Amino acid sequence: MVTIEYLPIIFFIIALFYSSVGFGGGSSYLAIMSLFLTDFYEIRSTALILNICVVTIGTLIYIRNKVFDFKLFWPFLISSIPLAYFGAQLRLSQQVFFLILGASLILSGAAMMLRYIQAKLVSHEFTLLKKLGLGGSVGLLAGVSGIGGGIFLSPTLNLLNWANPRTVAALASIFILVNSISGLIGLTVAGTFQLDPDLLWKLVLAVVLGGSIGSYLSNKKFNLRILGGLTAVLVIYVGLRLVLMHGFGITI
Repeated sequence: MVTIEYLPIIFFIIALFYSSVGFGGGSSYLAIMSLFLTDFYEIRSTALILNICVVTIGTLIYIRNKVFDFKLFWPFLISSIPLAYFGAQLRLSQQVFFLILGASLILSGAAMMLRYIQAKLVSHEFTLLKKLGLGGSVGLLAGVSGIGGGIFLSPTLNLLNWANPRTVAALASIFILVNSISGLIGLTVAGTFQLDPDLLWKLVLAVVLGGSIGSYLSNKKFNLRILGGLTAVLVIYVGLRLVLMHGFGITI
């Protein structure tokens, strides 16, 4: 039987895989910690901190490899930060929270899967208003769900043909970073920021190691189409697992 002592190993693997596609892993951290921890607010707070650790590494590597383009990214970020802060202060029951998160992930994964069925990957520029609107709406969802939001933003951008998957992954990384920080501030102001320091440092060490390896693979080794396909499968699986577990009591 898996016990809480194995969480650092599990989170190392999660961070490695998620960071390879530009994500922090917050959705899976939330799902797994819900099996071991009873304090819902501790789960959300811990997941956001782990998100920040992983995507900070990824963001720095994307900048170093000249994939990061602030001129393209800033409209998504400026509209998302205040709404992520607002969303983090909303109070939901644990069951409703996980059902919303799971359903959102399934839809996001399906959108990405449809995107990669297409024969060609063609990029299209967005208007400023479209970037602001998309960034703000995903930022709000990020704050409510307790994760950075990249796992919602990335499939949407890929489906709408905004840019190639590596550029989208770079945006997702910085998007998760700023909105996770905004979400943590929102939790603190709402009085729902709670942590277990003894467990936290072990998990931080695990995700930093996994995130470093995964971010390197993202920039050096992965085929772009494989990158998107793996992300879609992962997102759908996590979403389905959350819905079945919290809606029907079924574990897969």
